Amino acid sequence: MSIAIKGRVAMEQNPLFNDPFFRQFFSIPQGPIEREIQAAGSGVIIDAREGLIVTNAHVVEHAEEIAVTLSNGRQLMAHKIGADPRSDVALIQIPASGLSTIPMGDSDALQVGDYVIAIGNPFGIGQTVTHGIVSALHRTGVGDDSRENFIQTDAAINPGNSGGALVDMKGALVGINTAIIGPSGGNVGINFAIPVNTVRRVVDQLLRRNTATRGHWQ
Repeated sequence: MSIAIKGRVAMEQNPLFNDPFFRQFFSIPQGPIEREIQAAGSGVIIDAREGLIVTNAHVVEHAEEIAVTLSNGRQLMAHKIGADPRSDVALIQIPASGLSTIPMGDSDALQVGDYVIAIGNPFGIGQTVTHGIVSALHRTGVGDDSRENFIQTDAAINPGNSGGALVDMKGALVGINTAIIGPSGGNVGINFAIPVNTVRRVVDQLLRRNTATRGHWQ
């Protein structure tokens, strides 16, 4: 499915705008200056009865409106239940009617060389399917979290695929597409997905308390 968001983000201001002497000569609005944003992503229905959809946290990070377009063209408004930026997992909800749940797979059973299919909304053009193999497992160093555990795949993923499904050849969900490495921002065959077993654990916490917590040590 496709996800479209509208929201606002704060714009960086020149420090001179905060100087009272400078402000008296110019008509500068009080408070932070914001700009409207629009973005596109993807999502996966994990509970048809409750209308629960998993996507990436960065897809809905600044969302004030979340519009979901199903594969049959039906459009529904969603609300955010919770998000965990560290794992990049978010949970949103739409009215539950006539939905289908994707079968859940086991990401721990994946092996390098397994065929996988990526489903998403690249560049906002609509639902698209690509295929490839699992290139590596337990990848780290993609972001800032030392506990990363990504599936690396060469199934073509581009901006807009974020939050979409990575499925095995039986159609079971094994990951949520989340990131690419590419000098131009497009696909060069190095793409990453969050293992579905990690997604399950985060979703359980988001359902209970709208956020995810982790143990830590000194």
